[in-house]
Amino acid sequence: MTAAARTRLDDLWERGRRFLGTDLAILCGAMSWVSERHLVAAISNGGGFGVLACGSMGPDLLAAEIMATQALTQKPFGVNLITLHPQLDQLIEVCGQAKVAHVVLAGGLPSAASIKRLKDLGAQVTCFAPALVLAKKLVRSGADALVIEGSEAGGHIGPVSTSVLAQEILPQVRDVPVFVAGGIGRGEAILSYLEMGAAGCQLGTRFVCATESIAHPKFKQAFLRAQARDAQPSVQVDAEFPVIPVRALVNPATKRFQEVQAEVIARYRAGQLDRESAQLEIEHFWAGALRRAVIDGDVENGSLMAGQSVGMVTREQPSAEILSELVDQAVAALAARDRAA
Repeated sequence: MTAAARTRLDDLWERGRRFLGTDLAILCGAMSWVSERHLVAAISNGGGFGVLACGSMGPDLLAAEIMATQALTQKPFGVNLITLHPQLDQLIEVCGQAKVAHVVLAGGLPSAASIKRLKDLGAQVTCFAPALVLAKKLVRSGADALVIEGSEAGGHIGPVSTSVLAQEILPQVRDVPVFVAGGIGRGEAILSYLEMGAAGCQLGTRFVCATESIAHPKFKQAFLRAQARDAQPSVQVDAEFPVIPVRALVNPATKRFQEVQAEVIARYRAGQLDRESAQLEIEHFWAGALRRAVIDGDVENGSLMAGQSVGMVTREQPSAEILSELVDQAVAALAARDRAA
């Protein structure tokens, strides 16, 4: 019965497996400072699809990181590029020279020119679609696959939940594979989205405490102690000074951020700062904060970006074991239905 359930699971995510070239249609979201060569290679070697986070890397550093990842795995993996990166065109060329087969464009709506150049270089292009109208636009622009990510995710988030995005987009977008992300921590949830029409799912938070993750032990401990309610979006103090919401574990830095906003805005109102300087000072508060937490282990003053699935991260374990658990949970759910039928 379990074998039959596993076959049905493979059928459900066959489109995603075929697109990614993997045994499992499970991507690891690109997390800056966390999704580097060791974790990416471990996930790909475990049957999933690792995605290298370029973040703020320059072309030379990205080229070296891709080469180092290729030395650790012969399996497919992707590279995530931020569309607002000032050297995006050069980074695209680096991916082409390294023969990267999959590139994920994130952090804004990519141009049709960027998508076309990547495809001309032989890459399959995946884009993030925060709304149905943008999903359709990206498909028209040449995107080979989409990721729809809900507000339960860690890091920068949009306003709509994963479940609502899935209901809006999955029935309407059939031309390309669509992967669902945001708040997913168990195999049963993956199964539910596959049955709604997803090609696979993307998880990030679940892999932060993988054995192969280079995240600082204190960063991992913060995840292991946290509950879903601890992962909250950043608070904007004044609508006149917009703040892009970021979901992270509440710590002294998140509370200090509210104080800093209030202080800066008060100085602006008093005529001590112009609007642009005030906005920049607010935005620069978090500069380097993620690295301080992930690499240096400063969990008081750094940013603890985490999705609401953090409560399902209960121990440090190998990436392959995490992937196996997710599959076992999905298969068990299918097998339970068979027994009940």
